[in-house]
Amino acid sequence: MIDLSQAEWFKSSRSQGGSDCVEAAHLSEGHVGVRDSKNPSGPALVFTPGEWDAFLAGAKGGEFDRP
Repeated sequence: MIDLSQAEWFKSSRSQGGSDCVEAAHLSEGHVGVRDSKNPSGPALVFTPGEWDAFLAGAKGGEFDRP
């Protein structure tokens, strides 16, 4: 299990400072954490490096674009 207690969470530079954002954190062993900024003490998703790379490739390739 990945320890999130020391994670340094950040928002996208495009978030414009609002509180309704997704936050991410670079974790140990290349893992990436994602959480809802409105609930920082709530649950977080943790992705392996391969899962995160696949997500980014899909996003860059338009896989998640609206029809």
